[in-house]
Amino acid sequence: MEFAKRLDNVTGSAIRAIFALLEQPGMISFAGGNPAPECFPKEDIAAISQKLISENGAGILQYGGTPGISRLKDTVIQMMKARGINALADEVIITSGATQGIGLAAKTLLNPGDVVLAESPTFIGALQTFLTYEAVIKGVNMDDEGMDMDDLEKKLKAYQPKLVYTIPTFQNPTGRTMSLERRKRMAALCKAHGALILEDDPYCDLRYSGQAAPPIKTFDTEGGVIYLMSFSKIISPGLRVGAAIADKRIIQKYNIAKQGEDLHTANLSQEIVNTFMNSGKAEPHIRLICEKYRDKRDAMLKKLKSFPKGVTYTNPDGGLFIWAELPEGMNAVSMFQQCVDAGVAYVPGTHFFPEGGHENTMRLNFSMASFEQIDKGMDILKSVIEKNM
Repeated sequence: MEFAKRLDNVTGSAIRAIFALLEQPGMISFAGGNPAPECFPKEDIAAISQKLISENGAGILQYGGTPGISRLKDTVIQMMKARGINALADEVIITSGATQGIGLAAKTLLNPGDVVLAESPTFIGALQTFLTYEAVIKGVNMDDEGMDMDDLEKKLKAYQPKLVYTIPTFQNPTGRTMSLERRKRMAALCKAHGALILEDDPYCDLRYSGQAAPPIKTFDTEGGVIYLMSFSKIISPGLRVGAAIADKRIIQKYNIAKQGEDLHTANLSQEIVNTFMNSGKAEPHIRLICEKYRDKRDAMLKKLKSFPKGVTYTNPDGGLFIWAELPEGMNAVSMFQQCVDAGVAYVPGTHFFPEGGHENTMRLNFSMASFEQIDKGMDILKSVIEKNM
């Protein structure tokens, strides 16, 4: 059987492969990137769903428009205003999660051989998507303030990329946040070099400390930034609802591309999200889950303080991840099976780098585990690291 050549260089997600291991009884997982199930507003969603179906079941269960339900688009526009982004209705499309927004960008903008610049490391799902559309991905160095602008400028000149992909706030996998000055400079650099920016911002509502910086999109004066947002982390990932905000010409192309994918994001999911966001319960719900995640982050950071000298890690102001680096020469890939055998899992960091390498890194998720699991799992991880040192 012969498959499309565009899939030749695309493998399955390392994280999805790891999930199979997590079914083992007693396994403690720091590997996923999921919100905690206890943070889903299940009762509210159940009540909203029942009311929506009983009052307008015929309309909700019918086909809908590809751009999304206008009521939800209005809600997204108001949310964008709070973030400093002014958007019109024809500059917004509802997507099936922010992940679809990445795929639609690739589908509408990239030709085989086009270069995409991305933070190194970055979101595995984005790397897979760009490779599927036969793009060439070049990594841009990072430090504690996010993407290195000097390296970005150098690679903009060298590669003339079509697209620059960034997760500037509570980045996946590092948890880092790009500084205000770098956001301004990134917008200016990409404008000067004719590169579009794909700003992926699914974690911004999960802030536990520090001051928020405005999205890069707020510095966009010529429609050069596509901004992606998501309701997955604040309501439910299973509803698959997000949005893309961009120049109306880009949104028109998104609309055409989306028609051939899923026709439209599920009406019921859209209506549930819109009703919940306007119920008066959304803000207290977000505050509550931020408190829970902050405490879990702090519990994991406290355990990391006792790790052997030479182990470094990020201290994120929000999001779902802590990034750890082992001393040079250690290998988190080969150490992974030892950890699994001992009862704890993480994601080796090498999978997040466009160029591979960096085998001494790992991503740790703190949202899914209980406090007891964080305490026990981090002790196991520490013990395995000490043994390998």
